[in-house]
Amino acid sequence: MGNLVKTNNTLNPIASVFDSLFNNESFNIPRASVGNTTPAVNIRENEDEFSLDFAMPGINKDNVVIELDNDLLTVSSELKEEKDEKKGNFTRREFHYSSFKRSFILPETVDTTKVKADYKDGVLSIGIPKKEEAKPKPVRTIEIGK
Repeated sequence: MGNLVKTNNTLNPIASVFDSLFNNESFNIPRASVGNTTPAVNIRENEDEFSLDFAMPGINKDNVVIELDNDLLTVSSELKEEKDEKKGNFTRREFHYSSFKRSFILPETVDTTKVKADYKDGVLSIGIPKKEEAKPKPVRTIEIGK
């Protein structure tokens, strides 16, 4: 069976370094504790497909971009918030920028023409179906000739 492979975070090279340092299962450190704004993702595989679920609370689905370039699946988002407030002699302007980018190399066993995505309650779900020839075949009995 093919595996999904996470690539380096090209948008934030420092986060990539921390990802690689703390990606060791023996550390068991939640992503938020190392200051990473990249959403966590759960990857599941069954007989028919791979499923990716991204935890993205507070991110509007209109700010999310999913791109598929050959066998490279990339999920990214960029958020820009600005607020101007004027009261009396004071003027205050607050702004916040955040972005992330995660990429995965898809195995040759998937059908990239049938990838689908859904966003509900802060969770982005991406389904990546397997090609028919990659799905497990039922056991069959072979008769022995005379």
